[in-house]
Amino acid sequence: MKKTQTPQHIAIIMDGNRRWAKERELPELAGHRKVADEILEPLVEHAAKRGVKYITFWAFSTENWNRNASEVSGILSIFRHVIAKRWQRLHEKGVQVRVIGDLTRFPKDIQKALSDVIQQTKDNLSITAIFALNYGGRDEIIRAMNKAVGHQLSVTRRSDDWRQTTEDFSQYLDTAGIPDPDLIIRTGGEHRLSGFLPWQGVYSELYFPPFYMPDFTPEKLDEALEEYDKRTRRFGR
Repeated sequence: MKKTQTPQHIAIIMDGNRRWAKERELPELAGHRKVADEILEPLVEHAAKRGVKYITFWAFSTENWNRNASEVSGILSIFRHVIAKRWQRLHEKGVQVRVIGDLTRFPKDIQKALSDVIQQTKDNLSITAIFALNYGGRDEIIRAMNKAVGHQLSVTRRSDDWRQTTEDFSQYLDTAGIPDPDLIIRTGGEHRLSGFLPWQGVYSELYFPPFYMPDFTPEKLDEALEEYDKRTRRFGR
């Protein structure tokens, strides 16, 4: 009898919020608000119950700043609400919160609030919830490369003999210390990763359900886990 395999790390590209709102003739930010208030917490809780140790949500990309100013402002307000209200609930349930991405572009109050939540929850053990904010895969790799070169120069003051293994370089990524995702899910029906975790996701199983992120229930997470259990992972072998 085949033993059920549970992914240690699930990463989710949260797509379809605007289309969900438009199809229902709701305000532009309605999908974002529904995800923040009704979807994230149940998914994190259910993933923990299913034995998942890490769950990552791509909440804001480096390209999202190019959206109209009112939407960006509204999303930042939702972030403030989530940090102040929803993440406190995750803390009470033993969830460790981590953030990946370049946070320096966010307003200072959001940067400070994120830092406080990360510090507050750092010893929690039920599951680690990672939020990708101002994240882009190419941006992450460039930042990691600059860190690696800077460290090399600080140690040897030379760049001509620089050598890195994949393990060495991984320590300069935002996800240092976090296992690579076993399963990447993109909601909304699009069949592409759009630069999400390009280094970490080379051997991830991919799942592209048609439903939008505001419709992502724990039952749909079970369906994704059932699909993952059917996969045979070879890691290039």
